[in-house]
Amino acid sequence: MIKLIPQKVINSDVIVPGSKSYTHRILIAAALSDGICSIQNSLKSEDTLLTLNALRHLGVKIDENSDRLIVHGSRGVLKSVSDPVFLGNSGTSMRLLTAVASIGNGMYILTGTKRMQERPIQDLVDGLQQIGVFARPVNSNGCPPVRVKGGKIKGGKIALKCGRSSQYLSALLLIAPYTEEGLDITVIEGPVSRPYLDMTVDVMGNLGVVVDRDQYHNFKIKGGQIYRSGSYLVEPDCSQAGYFWAAAAITGAEIKVKGTSKSSHQGDVRFTEVLETMGCKILTENDGIKVAGGSLSAIEVDMADMPDMVPTLAVVAAFAKGTTLIKNVAHLKAKESDRLGSVVNELLKMGIKASCNDTGMIIEGGNPRGAEIDTYGDHRIAMSFALAGLKIPGIVIRDEKCVEKSFPNFWEVFTGLYGK
Repeated sequence: MIKLIPQKVINSDVIVPGSKSYTHRILIAAALSDGICSIQNSLKSEDTLLTLNALRHLGVKIDENSDRLIVHGSRGVLKSVSDPVFLGNSGTSMRLLTAVASIGNGMYILTGTKRMQERPIQDLVDGLQQIGVFARPVNSNGCPPVRVKGGKIKGGKIALKCGRSSQYLSALLLIAPYTEEGLDITVIEGPVSRPYLDMTVDVMGNLGVVVDRDQYHNFKIKGGQIYRSGSYLVEPDCSQAGYFWAAAAITGAEIKVKGTSKSSHQGDVRFTEVLETMGCKILTENDGIKVAGGSLSAIEVDMADMPDMVPTLAVVAAFAKGTTLIKNVAHLKAKESDRLGSVVNELLKMGIKASCNDTGMIIEGGNPRGAEIDTYGDHRIAMSFALAGLKIPGIVIRDEKCVEKSFPNFWEVFTGLYGK
Protein backbone atom coordinates (compact mmCIF):
# COMPACT_ATOMS: atom_id res chain seq x y z
CA MET A 1 0.00 0.00 0.00
CA ILE A 2 1.02 3.61 -0.40
CA LYS A 3 0.17 6.49 1.97
CA LEU A 4 -0.29 9.84 0.25
CA ILE A 5 0.76 13.07 1.93
CA PRO A 6 -0.78 16.28 0.55
CA GLN A 7 1.68 18.88 -0.70
CA LYS A 8 1.36 21.95 -2.86
CA VAL A 9 0.71 20.95 -6.46
CA ILE A 10 2.68 23.10 -8.87
CA ASN A 11 1.65 24.22 -12.32
CA SER A 12 2.90 21.36 -14.49
CA ASP A 13 3.39 19.95 -17.96
CA VAL A 14 2.77 16.21 -17.82
CA ILE A 15 3.63 13.40 -20.23
CA VAL A 16 1.39 10.32 -20.21
CA PRO A 17 1.97 7.05 -22.09
CA GLY A 18 0.54 6.11 -25.48
CA SER A 19 -3.11 5.18 -25.72
CA LYS A 20 -3.93 1.70 -24.42
CA SER A 21 -6.90 1.34 -26.76
CA TYR A 22 -4.94 2.45 -29.82
CA THR A 23 -2.01 0.19 -28.90
CA HIS A 24 -4.21 -2.93 -28.77
CA ARG A 25 -5.82 -2.12 -32.11
CA ILE A 26 -2.66 -1.13 -33.99
CA LEU A 27 -0.84 -4.21 -32.68
CA ILE A 28 -3.56 -6.50 -34.04
CA ALA A 29 -3.89 -4.76 -37.40
CA ALA A 30 -0.09 -4.70 -37.81
CA ALA A 31 0.09 -8.40 -36.91
CA LEU A 32 -2.35 -9.18 -39.74
CA SER A 33 -0.69 -6.79 -42.21
CA ASP A 34 1.25 -7.43 -45.43
CA GLY A 35 4.73 -6.55 -44.15
CA ILE A 36 6.85 -4.85 -41.50
CA CYS A 37 5.17 -2.25 -39.30
CA SER A 38 7.00 0.21 -37.06
CA ILE A 39 4.93 1.41 -34.09
CA GLN A 40 6.15 4.37 -32.03
CA ASN A 41 4.91 5.48 -28.59
CA SER A 42 2.96 2.27 -27.99
CA LEU A 43 1.93 1.63 -24.41
CA LYS A 44 3.95 -1.05 -22.63
CA SER A 45 1.71 -2.18 -19.79
CA GLU A 46 0.28 -5.39 -18.38
CA ASP A 47 -2.76 -5.31 -20.69
CA THR A 48 -0.99 -4.45 -23.92
CA LEU A 49 1.74 -6.99 -23.22
CA LEU A 50 -0.96 -9.65 -22.91
CA THR A 51 -2.10 -8.77 -26.45
CA LEU A 52 1.48 -8.60 -27.74
CA ASN A 53 2.48 -11.95 -26.24
CA ALA A 54 -0.73 -13.61 -27.41
CA LEU A 55 0.03 -12.50 -30.97
CA ARG A 56 3.52 -13.96 -30.62
CA HIS A 57 1.89 -17.15 -29.36
CA LEU A 58 -0.09 -17.18 -32.62
CA GLY A 59 3.10 -17.01 -34.67
CA VAL A 60 3.57 -13.26 -35.21
CA LYS A 61 7.15 -12.01 -34.90
CA ILE A 62 7.36 -8.81 -32.83
CA ASP A 63 10.65 -7.10 -31.95
CA GLU A 64 10.81 -4.63 -29.06
CA ASN A 65 13.31 -1.82 -29.58
CA SER A 66 13.96 1.00 -27.14
CA ASP A 67 11.63 3.44 -28.86
CA ARG A 68 9.36 1.33 -31.03
CA LEU A 69 7.83 -2.04 -31.81
CA ILE A 70 8.64 -3.79 -35.07
CA VAL A 71 5.76 -6.10 -36.07
CA HIS A 72 6.28 -8.55 -38.91
CA GLY A 73 2.86 -8.87 -40.51
CA SER A 74 1.53 -12.38 -41.01
CA ARG A 75 -0.76 -11.54 -43.95
CA GLY A 76 -3.54 -12.94 -41.80
CA VAL A 77 -1.96 -16.38 -41.48
CA LEU A 78 -1.83 -17.48 -37.83
CA LYS A 79 -0.42 -20.72 -36.46
CA SER A 80 -2.36 -23.32 -34.51
CA VAL A 81 -1.60 -23.72 -30.80
CA SER A 82 -2.46 -26.54 -28.41
CA ASP A 83 -2.18 -24.74 -25.08
CA PRO A 84 -4.64 -22.05 -23.90
CA VAL A 85 -3.99 -18.39 -24.70
CA PHE A 86 -3.94 -16.58 -21.33
CA LEU A 87 -5.22 -12.99 -21.35
CA GLY A 88 -5.31 -12.10 -17.66
CA ASN A 89 -8.07 -9.61 -16.87
CA SER A 90 -7.70 -7.64 -20.10
CA GLY A 91 -11.19 -7.37 -21.54
CA THR A 92 -9.90 -5.69 -24.68
CA SER A 93 -7.42 -8.51 -25.33
CA MET A 94 -10.03 -11.21 -24.72
CA ARG A 95 -12.69 -9.76 -26.98
CA LEU A 96 -10.51 -8.61 -29.86
CA LEU A 97 -8.43 -11.79 -29.91
CA THR A 98 -11.48 -14.06 -29.73
CA ALA A 99 -12.40 -12.70 -33.14
CA VAL A 100 -8.80 -12.89 -34.38
CA ALA A 101 -8.70 -16.57 -33.42
CA SER A 102 -11.63 -17.21 -35.74
CA ILE A 103 -9.43 -16.49 -38.78
CA GLY A 104 -6.60 -18.65 -37.42
CA ASN A 105 -5.89 -22.34 -37.87
CA GLY A 106 -7.48 -25.03 -35.70
CA MET A 107 -9.03 -24.92 -32.23
CA TYR A 108 -8.07 -22.23 -29.73
CA ILE A 109 -8.98 -21.73 -26.09
CA LEU A 110 -8.75 -18.19 -24.73
CA THR A 111 -8.81 -17.84 -20.96
CA GLY A 112 -7.99 -15.41 -18.17
CA THR A 113 -8.21 -14.65 -14.45
CA LYS A 114 -11.14 -15.48 -12.18
CA ARG A 115 -12.57 -11.99 -12.74
CA MET A 116 -12.23 -12.39 -16.51
CA GLN A 117 -14.29 -15.55 -16.25
CA GLU A 118 -17.13 -13.39 -14.86
CA ARG A 119 -17.06 -10.80 -17.67
CA PRO A 120 -19.55 -11.17 -20.54
CA ILE A 121 -18.61 -12.23 -24.07
CA GLN A 122 -21.74 -14.07 -25.28
CA ASP A 123 -22.90 -11.28 -27.62
CA LEU A 124 -19.61 -11.49 -29.52
CA VAL A 125 -19.86 -15.29 -29.64
CA ASP A 126 -23.38 -14.93 -31.05
CA GLY A 127 -22.06 -12.60 -33.75
CA LEU A 128 -19.33 -15.04 -34.76
CA GLN A 129 -21.81 -17.90 -34.87
CA GLN A 130 -23.97 -15.94 -37.32
CA ILE A 131 -21.16 -16.14 -39.90
CA GLY A 132 -20.52 -19.82 -39.35
CA VAL A 133 -17.71 -19.70 -36.81
CA PHE A 134 -17.55 -22.38 -34.13
CA ALA A 135 -17.29 -20.34 -30.93
CA ARG A 136 -18.49 -21.37 -27.47
CA PRO A 137 -17.91 -20.33 -23.86
CA VAL A 138 -16.31 -23.39 -22.28
CA ASN A 139 -18.61 -23.23 -19.24
CA SER A 140 -21.79 -22.28 -21.13
CA ASN A 141 -22.20 -19.20 -18.92
CA GLY A 142 -21.63 -16.49 -21.53
CA CYS A 143 -18.17 -15.68 -20.14
CA PRO A 144 -14.60 -16.83 -20.86
CA PRO A 145 -12.87 -19.23 -21.25
CA VAL A 146 -13.89 -19.35 -24.90
CA ARG A 147 -13.27 -22.11 -27.43
CA VAL A 148 -12.94 -20.87 -31.04
CA LYS A 149 -12.20 -22.85 -34.20
CA GLY A 150 -10.18 -20.87 -36.71
CA GLY A 151 -10.46 -21.20 -40.46
CA LYS A 152 -11.71 -19.51 -43.60
CA ILE A 153 -14.76 -17.32 -43.06
CA LYS A 154 -17.13 -16.57 -45.91
CA GLY A 155 -18.64 -13.53 -44.20
CA GLY A 156 -22.14 -12.14 -44.45
CA LYS A 157 -24.63 -10.28 -42.32
CA ILE A 158 -24.52 -9.99 -38.53
CA ALA A 159 -27.13 -8.54 -36.16
CA LEU A 160 -25.02 -7.59 -33.15
CA LYS A 161 -25.82 -6.59 -29.59
CA CYS A 162 -23.41 -3.97 -28.21
CA GLY A 163 -25.31 -2.88 -25.11
CA ARG A 164 -22.62 -4.23 -22.80
CA SER A 165 -19.48 -3.46 -24.77
CA SER A 166 -18.48 -1.81 -28.03
CA GLN A 167 -15.50 -4.19 -28.13
CA TYR A 168 -17.73 -6.89 -29.63
CA LEU A 169 -18.16 -4.71 -32.70
CA SER A 170 -14.52 -3.59 -32.77
CA ALA A 171 -13.46 -7.24 -32.73
CA LEU A 172 -15.59 -8.10 -35.76
CA LEU A 173 -14.56 -4.96 -37.62
CA LEU A 174 -10.86 -5.79 -37.24
CA ILE A 175 -11.22 -9.24 -38.83
CA ALA A 176 -13.77 -8.25 -41.49
CA PRO A 177 -11.16 -7.58 -44.25
CA TYR A 178 -9.95 -11.18 -43.86
CA THR A 179 -13.32 -12.75 -44.63
CA GLU A 180 -14.00 -13.84 -48.20
CA GLU A 181 -17.08 -11.69 -48.84
CA GLY A 182 -16.81 -9.11 -46.08
CA LEU A 183 -19.16 -8.26 -43.24
CA ASP A 184 -22.39 -6.28 -43.06
CA ILE A 185 -22.96 -5.58 -39.36
CA THR A 186 -26.16 -4.04 -38.00
CA VAL A 187 -26.12 -2.94 -34.36
CA ILE A 188 -29.41 -3.97 -32.73
CA GLU A 189 -28.58 -2.91 -29.18
CA GLY A 190 -26.32 -0.04 -28.12
CA PRO A 191 -23.56 0.63 -28.82
CA VAL A 192 -22.09 1.90 -25.59
CA SER A 193 -18.67 3.60 -25.58
CA ARG A 194 -19.07 4.82 -29.15
CA PRO A 195 -15.74 6.70 -29.43
CA TYR A 196 -13.90 3.39 -29.14
CA LEU A 197 -15.55 2.35 -32.40
CA ASP A 198 -14.29 5.55 -34.00
CA MET A 199 -10.81 4.59 -32.84
CA THR A 200 -11.14 1.13 -34.40
CA VAL A 201 -12.31 2.59 -37.70
CA ASP A 202 -9.49 5.16 -37.52
CA VAL A 203 -6.85 2.43 -37.13
CA MET A 204 -8.35 0.42 -39.99
CA GLY A 205 -8.32 3.48 -42.23
CA ASN A 206 -4.73 4.32 -41.36
CA LEU A 207 -3.74 0.80 -42.37
CA GLY A 208 -5.58 1.01 -45.67
CA VAL A 209 -8.99 -0.58 -45.01
CA VAL A 210 -12.11 1.48 -45.69
CA VAL A 211 -15.20 1.06 -43.51
CA ASP A 212 -18.55 2.10 -45.00
CA ARG A 213 -20.71 3.12 -42.04
CA ASP A 214 -24.07 4.61 -41.20
CA GLN A 215 -23.14 6.40 -37.99
CA TYR A 216 -23.25 3.69 -35.31
CA HIS A 217 -26.08 1.65 -36.81
CA ASN A 218 -24.51 -0.23 -39.69
CA PHE A 219 -20.96 -1.07 -40.79
CA LYS A 220 -19.91 -2.63 -44.11
CA ILE A 221 -16.39 -3.85 -44.90
CA LYS A 222 -15.37 -5.57 -48.12
CA GLY A 223 -13.67 -8.95 -47.83
CA GLY A 224 -10.40 -10.03 -49.38
CA GLN A 225 -8.50 -6.98 -48.12
CA ILE A 226 -5.27 -6.77 -46.12
CA TYR A 227 -3.86 -4.22 -43.72
CA ARG A 228 -1.01 -2.15 -45.13
CA SER A 229 2.41 -2.16 -43.49
CA GLY A 230 4.11 1.11 -42.61
CA SER A 231 5.13 3.39 -39.74
CA TYR A 232 2.52 4.31 -37.17
CA LEU A 233 2.46 6.59 -34.11
CA VAL A 234 0.29 5.97 -31.04
CA GLU A 235 -1.10 9.21 -29.60
CA PRO A 236 -1.10 9.95 -25.83
CA ASP A 237 -3.78 8.21 -23.76
CA CYS A 238 -6.60 10.62 -22.91
CA SER A 239 -7.92 8.29 -20.20
CA GLN A 240 -4.60 8.68 -18.40
CA ALA A 241 -4.54 12.40 -19.16
CA GLY A 242 -7.86 12.65 -17.34
CA TYR A 243 -6.25 11.95 -13.97
CA PHE A 244 -4.02 14.99 -14.32
CA TRP A 245 -6.74 17.25 -15.66
CA ALA A 246 -8.78 16.15 -12.63
CA ALA A 247 -5.80 16.89 -10.37
CA ALA A 248 -5.90 20.48 -11.63
CA ALA A 249 -9.63 20.64 -10.94
CA ILE A 250 -9.26 19.45 -7.35
CA THR A 251 -6.17 21.49 -6.41
CA GLY A 252 -6.66 24.70 -8.41
CA ALA A 253 -3.37 24.24 -10.24
CA GLU A 254 -2.79 24.54 -13.98
CA ILE A 255 -1.82 21.22 -15.57
CA LYS A 256 -1.14 20.59 -19.24
CA VAL A 257 -0.95 17.08 -20.71
CA LYS A 258 1.55 17.22 -23.54
CA GLY A 259 0.54 15.96 -26.96
CA THR A 260 -3.21 15.80 -26.31
CA SER A 261 -5.51 17.33 -28.88
CA LYS A 262 -9.20 18.15 -29.22
CA SER A 263 -9.12 16.44 -32.61
CA SER A 264 -8.46 13.03 -31.05
CA HIS A 265 -10.92 10.20 -31.70
CA GLN A 266 -10.52 9.22 -28.06
CA GLY A 267 -13.79 10.01 -26.32
CA ASP A 268 -12.06 10.74 -23.03
CA VAL A 269 -10.60 13.97 -24.41
CA ARG A 270 -14.12 15.34 -23.81
CA PHE A 271 -13.57 14.95 -20.08
CA THR A 272 -12.11 18.44 -20.28
CA GLU A 273 -15.58 19.68 -21.30
CA VAL A 274 -17.08 18.01 -18.23
CA LEU A 275 -14.53 19.76 -16.01
CA GLU A 276 -15.24 23.05 -17.76
CA THR A 277 -18.93 22.67 -16.93
CA MET A 278 -17.95 22.11 -13.29
CA GLY A 279 -16.01 25.39 -13.19
CA CYS A 280 -12.54 24.80 -14.62
CA LYS A 281 -10.89 26.73 -17.45
CA ILE A 282 -9.67 24.83 -20.49
CA LEU A 283 -6.81 26.10 -22.64
CA THR A 284 -6.05 24.35 -25.93
CA GLU A 285 -2.42 25.01 -26.82
CA ASN A 286 -0.21 23.86 -29.67
CA ASP A 287 1.50 21.21 -27.57
CA GLY A 288 -1.38 19.98 -25.43
CA ILE A 289 -4.55 20.71 -23.46
CA LYS A 290 -4.28 22.59 -20.16
CA VAL A 291 -6.85 22.59 -17.35
CA ALA A 292 -6.87 25.34 -14.72
CA GLY A 293 -8.79 24.45 -11.58
CA GLY A 294 -11.54 26.63 -10.18
CA SER A 295 -14.47 26.57 -7.78
CA LEU A 296 -16.26 23.29 -8.53
CA SER A 297 -20.02 22.86 -8.89
CA ALA A 298 -21.97 19.63 -9.28
CA ILE A 299 -23.36 18.55 -12.66
CA GLU A 300 -25.72 16.08 -14.26
CA VAL A 301 -23.91 14.26 -17.07
CA ASP A 302 -24.30 11.30 -19.44
CA MET A 303 -21.02 9.37 -19.35
CA ALA A 304 -21.99 6.48 -21.68
CA ASP A 305 -19.20 7.41 -24.11
CA MET A 306 -16.60 8.08 -21.40
CA PRO A 307 -17.00 5.14 -19.02
CA ASP A 308 -13.33 4.98 -18.00
CA MET A 309 -13.57 8.54 -16.68
CA VAL A 310 -16.43 7.80 -14.28
CA PRO A 311 -14.30 6.89 -11.24
CA THR A 312 -12.22 10.03 -11.85
CA LEU A 313 -15.30 12.21 -12.15
CA ALA A 314 -16.75 10.65 -9.01
CA VAL A 315 -13.69 11.70 -6.98
CA VAL A 316 -13.82 15.23 -8.43
CA ALA A 317 -17.54 15.36 -7.58
CA ALA A 318 -16.68 14.62 -3.94
CA PHE A 319 -15.02 18.08 -3.83
CA ALA A 320 -17.77 19.92 -5.76
CA LYS A 321 -20.64 21.93 -4.32
CA GLY A 322 -23.96 20.16 -4.79
CA THR A 323 -25.07 16.73 -5.97
CA THR A 324 -23.59 15.20 -9.12
CA LEU A 325 -25.64 12.73 -11.16
CA ILE A 326 -23.72 10.38 -13.50
CA LYS A 327 -26.02 8.65 -16.00
CA ASN A 328 -26.04 5.75 -18.51
CA VAL A 329 -23.05 3.74 -17.27
CA ALA A 330 -24.59 0.35 -16.50
CA HIS A 331 -21.77 -1.30 -18.46
CA LEU A 332 -19.32 -0.30 -15.69
CA LYS A 333 -20.52 -3.25 -13.64
CA ALA A 334 -18.65 -5.62 -15.98
CA LYS A 335 -15.27 -3.89 -15.94
CA GLU A 336 -12.15 -4.97 -14.00
CA SER A 337 -14.36 -4.54 -10.95
CA ASP A 338 -18.00 -3.52 -10.52
CA ARG A 339 -16.96 0.10 -10.85
CA LEU A 340 -20.30 1.51 -9.74
CA GLY A 341 -20.40 -0.40 -6.46
CA SER A 342 -16.65 -0.15 -5.88
CA VAL A 343 -16.51 3.63 -6.29
CA VAL A 344 -19.53 4.18 -4.04
CA ASN A 345 -18.04 1.95 -1.32
CA GLU A 346 -14.81 3.95 -1.26
CA LEU A 347 -16.53 7.35 -1.35
CA LEU A 348 -18.60 6.31 1.65
CA LYS A 349 -15.37 5.48 3.52
CA MET A 350 -14.27 9.06 2.84
CA GLY A 351 -17.45 10.44 4.43
CA ILE A 352 -19.07 11.35 1.10
CA LYS A 353 -22.74 10.52 0.57
CA ALA A 354 -22.95 8.41 -2.55
CA SER A 355 -25.19 5.75 -4.04
CA CYS A 356 -25.65 3.87 -7.29
CA ASN A 357 -28.46 2.19 -9.15
CA ASP A 358 -28.56 -0.07 -12.19
CA THR A 359 -27.46 2.67 -14.58
CA GLY A 360 -25.65 5.40 -12.73
CA MET A 361 -24.31 7.07 -9.61
CA ILE A 362 -25.22 9.97 -7.30
CA ILE A 363 -22.50 11.82 -5.37
CA GLU A 364 -23.13 14.61 -2.86
CA GLY A 365 -20.10 16.84 -2.60
CA GLY A 366 -18.78 17.66 0.83
CA ASN A 367 -15.64 17.50 2.93
CA PRO A 368 -13.85 14.23 2.17
CA ARG A 369 -11.74 12.69 4.89
CA GLY A 370 -8.83 10.28 4.81
CA ALA A 371 -9.48 6.58 4.32
CA GLU A 372 -7.79 3.34 3.35
CA ILE A 373 -8.91 2.72 -0.23
CA ASP A 374 -9.52 -0.80 -1.49
CA THR A 375 -8.75 -0.98 -5.22
CA TYR A 376 -10.44 -4.31 -6.06
CA GLY A 377 -7.48 -5.05 -8.32
CA ASP A 378 -8.76 -2.23 -10.55
CA HIS A 379 -6.18 0.20 -11.91
CA ARG A 380 -8.70 2.99 -12.44
CA ILE A 381 -9.93 2.85 -8.84
CA ALA A 382 -6.34 3.23 -7.61
CA MET A 383 -5.47 6.16 -9.87
CA SER A 384 -8.76 7.99 -9.37
CA PHE A 385 -8.73 7.84 -5.58
CA ALA A 386 -5.06 8.85 -5.48
CA LEU A 387 -6.35 12.26 -6.59
CA ALA A 388 -8.05 12.74 -3.24
CA GLY A 389 -4.64 12.35 -1.61
CA LEU A 390 -3.47 15.53 -3.32
CA LYS A 391 -5.93 17.50 -1.21
CA ILE A 392 -6.66 15.66 2.02
CA PRO A 393 -4.43 13.79 4.50
CA GLY A 394 -4.86 10.14 5.39
CA ILE A 395 -5.52 8.63 1.96
CA VAL A 396 -3.94 5.18 1.69
CA ILE A 397 -4.11 3.23 -1.59
CA ARG A 398 -3.99 -0.54 -1.22
CA ASP A 399 -2.48 -2.75 -3.95
CA GLU A 400 -0.98 0.32 -5.60
CA LYS A 401 0.85 -1.84 -8.15
CA CYS A 402 -2.43 -2.62 -9.93
CA VAL A 403 -1.79 0.56 -11.96
CA GLU A 404 0.70 -1.50 -14.01
CA LYS A 405 -2.28 -2.79 -15.97
CA SER A 406 -2.39 0.45 -17.95
CA PHE A 407 0.06 3.06 -16.57
CA PRO A 408 3.23 1.47 -15.13
CA ASN A 409 4.93 4.76 -14.19
CA PHE A 410 1.81 6.42 -12.79
CA TRP A 411 3.20 6.99 -9.32
CA GLU A 412 6.34 8.62 -10.71
CA VAL A 413 4.30 11.04 -12.86
CA PHE A 414 1.83 11.60 -10.02
CA THR A 415 4.45 12.57 -7.43
CA GLY A 416 6.02 14.84 -10.06
CA LEU A 417 3.06 17.17 -9.54
CA TYR A 418 4.73 18.30 -6.30
CA GLY A 419 7.85 19.52 -8.08
CA LYS A 420 11.26 19.17 -6.46
